[in-house]
Amino acid sequence: MAESDLSYMSLALDLARATKGQTSPNPVVGAVIVRDGMVVGMGAHVKAGEPHAEVHALRMAGELAKGATLYVTLEPCSHYGRTPPCAKAVLEAGIARVVVAAADPNPLVAGKGISLLRQAGVDVVVGVGAVQAKKLNEVFFHYIQKQTPFVTVKTASTLDGKIATRTGDSRWITGEEARKRVHQLRREHDAILVGVQTVLADDPALTAREQGQVTGRQPLRVILDNHLRIPDTACVLRDGHAPTLLFASDQAPVERQRQLESLGAEVVRLAGRVSVEQVLAELGKRGISSLLVEGGATVNGSFLDARAVQKVVHFLSCKLVGGAAAPASYGGLGQSFMQDAISLADVEMELFGGHDLCIAGYPVWKEEGSATCLRD
Repeated sequence: MAESDLSYMSLALDLARATKGQTSPNPVVGAVIVRDGMVVGMGAHVKAGEPHAEVHALRMAGELAKGATLYVTLEPCSHYGRTPPCAKAVLEAGIARVVVAAADPNPLVAGKGISLLRQAGVDVVVGVGAVQAKKLNEVFFHYIQKQTPFVTVKTASTLDGKIATRTGDSRWITGEEARKRVHQLRREHDAILVGVQTVLADDPALTAREQGQVTGRQPLRVILDNHLRIPDTACVLRDGHAPTLLFASDQAPVERQRQLESLGAEVVRLAGRVSVEQVLAELGKRGISSLLVEGGATVNGSFLDARAVQKVVHFLSCKLVGGAAAPASYGGLGQSFMQDAISLADVEMELFGGHDLCIAGYPVWKEEGSATCLRD
């Protein structure tokens, strides 16, 4: 593997990273075309249904693409979808060499793009920057393989593990810089989920905001509400900034469902009590590839008990609240012994505002013996 290959692939990965949160349900992809040691074309996939990264790069390169090397973070597609196959465009442009970071797990592609290029005589190298590429597209890889959303549980607590005081007050645990990061996280996800108790206690908007203004792409707002207790005055029903989906038990009052639907909410009735598995299956059917869970202890604990968490993002504030009645981040059944505690792999830490620490990592489930994220 040449050092230059790593350098150009790094540029392609940066291009892909810049579009995170814009391309769902498609992956983020970056492409760079190099000829005689010079970058002659580059591009990224910006939005589902629009041209792929390779096409943007080829258009920029024009005639200079002939005999050049293409660096792309994900295998070029070989099928007709909402856009024509990229592998065909690469061949028609006369690209001589293709360096691919990772193969596409989509069954419609799954090595077919690479095979097509090689059969046509193109020199194809696979695996340069694979670890970074797979992590960058962890949501896409998980959704394609499982058909359920990639779940990130985001929590914020004080140093002694409290998410609110004994009176229920929780504004604000973290500072402004950390909260900006949370809004960025919301913008990167297809949906955001809380329980009805959070709505009753805090009346959150569950929107992605910048300087207090609702801007850009907004996630679907998902509320778990067995008995449809959400009040008509709830912000998620009144502000009109994003659609709201309510999951309720099939025992919930039918008349209450009609009232909520008249306010613009969609209600999905599930057999028995609402379960994590049912919710994720339904969201997967709707094409929701990523879900940000921002619930209280009960909701967070239910996802943990169901082993339905792919990533944890925890903001830890250097504050102390105390109080036996003050709630913690996770409820539910939990673990019986410390040796069974769920560890995090690939942990990253970032400091915000000098006093809020963000810890992110991937749960390692004991029986599986490996983290739930994708890597080599």
